[in-house]
Amino acid sequence: MRFRGRAKTGPPPGDSMPRPAEPEGPPPVLVIDALGRKCPIPIIMLAERIREIPVGQVVAVLADDAAARTDVPAWCRMKSQDFVREETLGQGGWGFHIRRTY
Repeated sequence: MRFRGRAKTGPPPGDSMPRPAEPEGPPPVLVIDALGRKCPIPIIMLAERIREIPVGQVVAVLADDAAARTDVPAWCRMKSQDFVREETLGQGGWGFHIRRTY
């Protein structure tokens, strides 16, 4: 049996305009610039400075050492902090967003 209902309306597949990216989560209240620093310096900088922000707020760590892509989430798991997201920076490297939990 064929369905003879109304055809779907809207743009055809592939013709839709791309939507701008929506920010994920709150903006960081502290940005730690570890660009140009090698492992383990970005983690050391994060560990030293995360206490500067209130619990529940977000800190961003900027790093261009590829090891930070595994080190930052691993540090968050070990220290029971919330790893919010990773974003690619336009100038190279990544921004890692971490929410302080305690």
